[in-house]
Amino acid sequence: MVSTPTIGVLALQGDVREHARSLVESGAVAVAVRRPEELDQVDALVIPGGESTTMWKLAVAFEMFDPIQQRVKAGMPAYGSCAGMIMLADRIEGGIEGQQTLGGLDMVVRRNAFGRQVDSFEYDLDLPGIQGFRAIFIRAPWVESVGNDVEVLARAGDRIVAVRQGPLLATSFHPELTGDARVHSYFVEMVREL
Repeated sequence: MVSTPTIGVLALQGDVREHARSLVESGAVAVAVRRPEELDQVDALVIPGGESTTMWKLAVAFEMFDPIQQRVKAGMPAYGSCAGMIMLADRIEGGIEGQQTLGGLDMVVRRNAFGRQVDSFEYDLDLPGIQGFRAIFIRAPWVESVGNDVEVLARAGDRIVAVRQGPLLATSFHPELTGDARVHSYFVEMVREL
C-alpha cells in the first residue's frame, strides 16, 4: 500500500493541469508523463480527454503506446476520462479505420455517442460513495456493453458512463473540469488499496 502514490497524467493532449490539480488535492503526487522513462516512475496513470484518434497517433509517435499497454496489462492502475475511456476499452464503435486502443476494460465504447460539441451537457450522477456529482459531458462516449467482470458505477439516464474493472477506472465525463475532486479521490484510494 502506497500512502502517497505518484500518479502520472499522460501529457500528450487534454486537460493535464486540471487532472494534476485534482490528484494533488486528493493526496497524490502528480507528474506529467510524455516519455517511457517517466511512465516507469509512476504508480498509476490518468489518461485525459481529448480526441481519441489523435491521442492514439501521438502515443504511437512518442513511443508511449506499447509501454502504457504493457503496464496496463501488468496491472498498473489507470483512469481514463472521455477519450481516455475510449483508450482503455477493449473494443470501440465509431472509430476510424485501424484505430487501436490500449485495452484492459472488457467493454464496447461508442465514440462521440452523445453528439457533437454543441450537444455538450451537465448531468447529476451518483457513484459509489459519491452522491450528487455534477458531471460534464463534451463530445462524450458511452459504454454500449460490458463483460461480466466490469462493474457499472454510474449511468446518465439508461447510458453507462462510469465503469471499473480491477485496477482500471473510466468515465465518459470530465471530472477535472468541475472543481470537485471526488472522482479523483476515488481513483487515488483505488491506487492506495492495490
